[in-house]
Amino acid sequence: MARKIRDTEELPKAKLNKEALKKSLRLYRYIGPHKWKLYLGMFFLLLTGGTALIFPLMLGSLVKTVELQDFSKINEIGIFLIIVLSAQSVFSYFRIYLFVNYTENTLASLRQEVYFHMIKLPMAFFAQKRVGDLNSRMSSDIAQIQDTLTTTIAEFLRQFILIIGGIAWLLVISPKLTLLMLAIVPVVAIAAVIFGRFIRKISKEVQEKIAESSTIIEETLQGITNVKAFANEFYENLRYKRSTEEIVQKAIQGGKYRGAFASFIIFCLFGAIVAVIWYGVNLASHGQLLIGDLISFILYSAFVGASFGGIAELYAQIQKAVGAVERVFEILDETTELIEINTHKAVIKRIEGNVVFENVAFTYPSRKEVQVLKNVSFTASKGETVAIIGPSGSGKSTIAALLLRFYDPENGRILIDGKDNKNFSLTELRNNMAIVPQDVLLFGGTIKENIAYGKPNATIAEIAEAARKANALDFIEGFPEKFETVVGERGIKLSGGQRQRIAIARAVLKDPSILILDEATSSLDSESERVVQEALDKLMVGRTSFVIAHRLSTIRKADKIIVIDRGNVRESGTHEELMQQENGLYRSLSRLQMELN
Repeated sequence: MARKIRDTEELPKAKLNKEALKKSLRLYRYIGPHKWKLYLGMFFLLLTGGTALIFPLMLGSLVKTVELQDFSKINEIGIFLIIVLSAQSVFSYFRIYLFVNYTENTLASLRQEVYFHMIKLPMAFFAQKRVGDLNSRMSSDIAQIQDTLTTTIAEFLRQFILIIGGIAWLLVISPKLTLLMLAIVPVVAIAAVIFGRFIRKISKEVQEKIAESSTIIEETLQGITNVKAFANEFYENLRYKRSTEEIVQKAIQGGKYRGAFASFIIFCLFGAIVAVIWYGVNLASHGQLLIGDLISFILYSAFVGASFGGIAELYAQIQKAVGAVERVFEILDETTELIEINTHKAVIKRIEGNVVFENVAFTYPSRKEVQVLKNVSFTASKGETVAIIGPSGSGKSTIAALLLRFYDPENGRILIDGKDNKNFSLTELRNNMAIVPQDVLLFGGTIKENIAYGKPNATIAEIAEAARKANALDFIEGFPEKFETVVGERGIKLSGGQRQRIAIARAVLKDPSILILDEATSSLDSESERVVQEALDKLMVGRTSFVIAHRLSTIRKADKIIVIDRGNVRESGTHEELMQQENGLYRSLSRLQMELN
């Protein structure tokens, strides 16, 4: 399937009703101290439209000096036209500058507000939203709003001024000719817009077909080993041939419509102009209209016709912008977690780390038909290592998510140091916890920046000490740029074991009371697992640690092992105690792994 890049051309439109406009006006609150730039820009917009309406009138007056044989005002009119032209240039400059200025400042405030709001939203929100969609709202939707605020609205108002002002002058010059013009030109202009949209749709389909053919090339070259291994060169050639033939057919179809459109423009639009001029000359021949007025009339007709054609497209752009505003404000209308984002990493009261699960039941909001945890109860005392094991999908990682309060239980409660975890602030709770996941996500900066994520104000000495405790210092020192080494997107330049040790160093630097290890060594080779496990053993000392694991060999030394199956606690005890249970699940899993190894 062809990859489709969502841009502003593909954004859905919204109906311009009272409710939609009311939502759009919420943007006004983000203008802040820049309101005067908007108002002044609107003033210059009016001046720009007003000066534009003077030109046809003055040009007609210039022609009338010849017609009336009165040449005394030629220089005066010429100088006045230059003054008006100069004024319009100045007005246009300030109008564009002021609109861009207030728009950029407004959208900077909006972007910051949306981003700050979004990162405070609960995990339930992100579980139901695609990252690509959220990113599109921050990029394509706001880009559409930017274009609209910067140019579209200003141009729409300018065209509106030209239509109203132009028709008013047309009526002053010749009511009869105006009626003919209004009967022909707007209809032709609107028809041209509709025709043009249809042609753009065909052009878009051609581009999609080209994208599909490009995808075939990309897939074939990326999988060239498979293509040759299966001797499918002929099949791929046939696939590409069919794709290019579809491009040809669609492009030829588009060519037919473009040709018809060109013929339509030549015949109808220019025919309409001819009809207006013919009727104007008729009126002039009967002394009902001066040639100079006819010139002014033709220019005003061109203004009105062009504005009628342009305003329809601008209206469509505004509809897209209103839709974009609604999608952006959908994020801002979501309820956030109560996070003290401005006091992040402030001095937080340290918890002891005594954890109690009391009859905890939980169902994910996005999968309400499946109860993941059912009346789960267990305790973990300060400094204990508690291993949580069980088959895939049994609810192990959900326990970690509940500890971090990514979600709250639907029934039961979680106590920390005898206090319901809901009574802790999220900032206080999470600052006392750290997690080392199976799939470590490193940010695209340096090793130093990634380790310091656990404590942003850490010194280089503290970062180096954390790296040493995580068994990461040796490989870091081996890089030419040491701690300034850029890890690449998602840490792609580092091996799995190296990424894992960076994550451990991050947790060491945070110095948490409660540590969560979620399959932290499951994807590593034996040597990397040994080095990482040594670092984890150091990290767990003196902390309440929850170890979620598939490999039972890594949790035999745990103070307590909790066996979860289908959301229930099936067994609990030490390794030795559980191995003595004749038909126990832990014993069965342990023997199965020994046989596989």
